[in-house]
Amino acid sequence: MKMNKQHLFSIFAAMNYLIVGLGNIGKEYEDTRHNIGFMVVEEAAKQAGTTWSLLKLAYYTEFKQRGRNVYMIKPTTFMNLSGKAVNYWMQELKVPIENVLVVVDDLAIPFGSIRVKPKGSAAGHNGLRSIEATCGGQNYPRLRFGIGDNYPKGRQVDYVLGPFDKDEQKDLPALIDHAVKMIQSFVNIGIGLTMTNLNTK
Repeated sequence: MKMNKQHLFSIFAAMNYLIVGLGNIGKEYEDTRHNIGFMVVEEAAKQAGTTWSLLKLAYYTEFKQRGRNVYMIKPTTFMNLSGKAVNYWMQELKVPIENVLVVVDDLAIPFGSIRVKPKGSAAGHNGLRSIEATCGGQNYPRLRFGIGDNYPKGRQVDYVLGPFDKDEQKDLPALIDHAVKMIQSFVNIGIGLTMTNLNTK
């Protein structure tokens, strides 16, 4: 059976994965709730023994996992233009949208909950809103890292741009590690089984 070029290309592309950690670049944003996406991919890179390079629109790294190509980025565009970096690297690396996993902080679920889902709305998150607008809709997987909504009315911005509290900081390493396991599982066995096996309440 002769394979046409398009078919070969789609087989090759299916082995490419893009993991996107959302956050804001700059010292003042380090270790804030809004930067949990950066923290998770940084730990994933550390466990894979790889380092970051500053390239177009993002910090970038890559590694192989069970024969699959895993590319990771931390956009340098600031949160509300994240889609620009995601779209650029998705095209550049020939990654199909279903193989893009966006790691994002989520106010709608409690701290301690981490859930992968195949698609969904931006729910007011500027990073997701930008990706939705730039990459063609809501049908991309995301890893939602719960940060809770324990803030007074009107103080949402201060809350997401603030640091995790002391009790949360104790639990953070184990939760980040669990999120890294979810990324590895997403690449190895796909989103369905990852949701079943690893989503937390």
